[in-house]
Amino acid sequence: MYLFFQAANQTKKLSLSFMQRTFLKVLCVCLLLTGFVIAQGPPLAKPGGDADWLSAVSSLTTPVDDQSAAPVAITQHVSVPLFATAVLPRMAPELALQVCRGRSVIQAEQLAAYSATTVVRAQLLDTSQYGEYEVQQHYLAPRTLAFKAVRFTGDTFVKTNVITRLLQSEVDHLQKDDPALNAISPANYKFSYKGTNELQGRMVYVYQVKPREKRVGLFKGRIYVDVYTGSLVRAEGRPVKSPSLFIKKVDFVQDYADIGPFTLPVHVHSEATARIVGRAIVDVYQRDYQPVANPATTTAVTAERVPAL
Repeated sequence: MYLFFQAANQTKKLSLSFMQRTFLKVLCVCLLLTGFVIAQGPPLAKPGGDADWLSAVSSLTTPVDDQSAAPVAITQHVSVPLFATAVLPRMAPELALQVCRGRSVIQAEQLAAYSATTVVRAQLLDTSQYGEYEVQQHYLAPRTLAFKAVRFTGDTFVKTNVITRLLQSEVDHLQKDDPALNAISPANYKFSYKGTNELQGRMVYVYQVKPREKRVGLFKGRIYVDVYTGSLVRAEGRPVKSPSLFIKKVDFVQDYADIGPFTLPVHVHSEATARIVGRAIVDVYQRDYQPVANPATTTAVTAERVPAL
């Protein structure tokens, strides 16, 4: 750690360094549970039982290469309505929420793969440590996620103990966990309509979401849905259960954008308040999406660690 204590405080410094490293491991899990870097877009519903999810493992170095399929590339950053190219009428709030859930089911079935540029910025405010890591992200449905390092600037401690651990946790989460358990679906949440608002130049319906049980991975907060397309625009809130006593709270805001017919995350801001090191802030930006639709099969590759610069 880069703490500027006097020589007389070296014993205290070593103790705090150990506790901070322990906290950061837990912090990575907490930030992951808030919806950080969701590989398949909005986790709203699962299209069927476990048989619908093919077996695959995660990789951090091998790019997507599916020679057996004939996928169709989708041009990045082109907004395409799901049901029509004409201007859509405004939906009723109940219908918009239903369409939002339906879109996630369709996306889970049709999104074969994507590549994107991901930039992770992490700050430890009390120690003035900072790091920015740019990686190329590759996703292959349903459970393959790879990161290739591009550049890093900042403190090595933040890179090793915050950002790299967070990326690896995302890979492990995608590989091991059942998306249905944390999905924003009627099975996990109660929805309450809270009115209309304008967000990022779009008219949205606001819904309060309350989990049906207090379980790690679920959050209490709000979602914002486009009134014309039913696209998820934002999810925000706080986990209902922290996995560690080191964490007082974690708050997050995650924004989405329509990339072709898909809805994918473009920015998540997370703030954690800890009992030992104070506030930690992580921002993740994703851009230059290249989604691929309608595959026949998926490719399984071997999982590896996040490559170092």
